[in-house]
Amino acid sequence: MLLIVGFVVLVIFFYGVMLYNKGVRLRNLVDESWSGISVQLKRRYDLIPNLVSTVKGYAKHEQETLEKVIQLRNQAQSISGGKGNIGEQIEAEKALSAGVRGIFALAENYPDLKANTNFLELQRSLADVEDNLQNARRYYNAVVRDNNNFAETFPSVIIAQMFGFGKEAFFEVDDRERENVKVEF
Repeated sequence: MLLIVGFVVLVIFFYGVMLYNKGVRLRNLVDESWSGISVQLKRRYDLIPNLVSTVKGYAKHEQETLEKVIQLRNQAQSISGGKGNIGEQIEAEKALSAGVRGIFALAENYPDLKANTNFLELQRSLADVEDNLQNARRYYNAVVRDNNNFAETFPSVIIAQMFGFGKEAFFEVDDRERENVKVEF
């Protein structure tokens, strides 16, 4: 009888260790996937000032819009220093994305700007970065889903609560990104 109890305790112990290790792996995957997003965000931060300065030459009376985008970029970049508060970073990125979309919508009013090769190249580069960011966001959200399932389902929730494996925030598309850009002439 003592042998059976010992065996059961040993099985439970090893199962707990297995769950703990899974939690560590998931936490590390979340960190690694957020790192992929950070790389794409840095690339976007580097392109935005060039885009704004190109547009400034053509849209001189749109300074307020352009300055707002630079302000949003600086705000998002200051939050992205580390993993920190992912929720704040996500909200800052949503606002920045809306601002960048505003620049492209603004460009529709300036035919010379739309034909400018520098603007077109920046637009293509930013589109590539946005595609890469979308892929990184999709991977991050998949890893977060797995992590959150681990942190909320039984019996892993017991290990998650004991060792501080918590839920992470999804990097979701803002409702404004789902809408078509409205261009007015």
